[in-house]
Amino acid sequence: MNALEDIIDGVRGGLAERRRRLPECELRDLASEVTPVPDCAELLRGTDGLKVIAEVKRASPARGRLSEIEDPAALAAAYEAGGAAAVSVLTEELRFDGSLADLDSVRARVAVPLLRKDFVVDPYQVWEARAHGASLVLLIVAALEQPLLADLVAQAAEIGLTPLVEVHDPAEARRALDAGAWVIGVNARNLKTLEMDKGAFARIAPDIPENIVRIAASGVRGPRCAVEYAELGADAILVGESLVTSGHHREAVAALVAAGRRINAPRPRDVRFPRLPGSPGSAFP
Repeated sequence: MNALEDIIDGVRGGLAERRRRLPECELRDLASEVTPVPDCAELLRGTDGLKVIAEVKRASPARGRLSEIEDPAALAAAYEAGGAAAVSVLTEELRFDGSLADLDSVRARVAVPLLRKDFVVDPYQVWEARAHGASLVLLIVAALEQPLLADLVAQAAEIGLTPLVEVHDPAEARRALDAGAWVIGVNARNLKTLEMDKGAFARIAPDIPENIVRIAASGVRGPRCAVEYAELGADAILVGESLVTSGHHREAVAALVAAGRRINAPRPRDVRFPRLPGSPGSAFP
């Protein structure tokens, strides 16, 4: 069993327990009461500089304990004040020490869009993301068979979420595109081995069409890394570890935003994203 399979095994156990406590029909009713949000693709598209998705992250299998984060809402508020375009909240419990309660507390405090970052393997988790106020939901190609990946992309769009589809190699990028993804994150960390591949974005990004929002994730240590990713064509970066350990959260985000704004060249705004049927609240033409 590799690292990703081990994580997913734990995720399925927690999912089964939550489903017992709250049947899917009731969860859907709760989700329907949440105000729909616009599609986040244009917000993350780097037409006026590299965007920053700042992450609330206590721990990881690769790095262990990063920060206690006793008040995730206060951390998210600091990120927002520093100019983060969105906040990512880890909700996986066993390996990352996150929770849906963290997502709730952050949603109550900040106005920027939230990414529910977890290991989604079932439509129930997409409904959870909607019910708990997320605007985006992470879908990891390596964790999903192709039919389920395509179904989850379509489901997310249909209920008003933007799917951020994560890839690690060119084959996964092709699968993401085939599944209909219009926001793709390239993760420099291989979730199966937990090894870093700092060249992943440079290899994969050129094969991702210009109409797709491209996000670089993992390994961003500071403004210099932000500049490098911007020059390689990233619209946004997703940053966790270096922010939660910085001690100066607002200033650390602001430095990344400033670096990306200086470097990232404008990109066309008249891009037409692929339309998925029945996607309320989306920004699709």
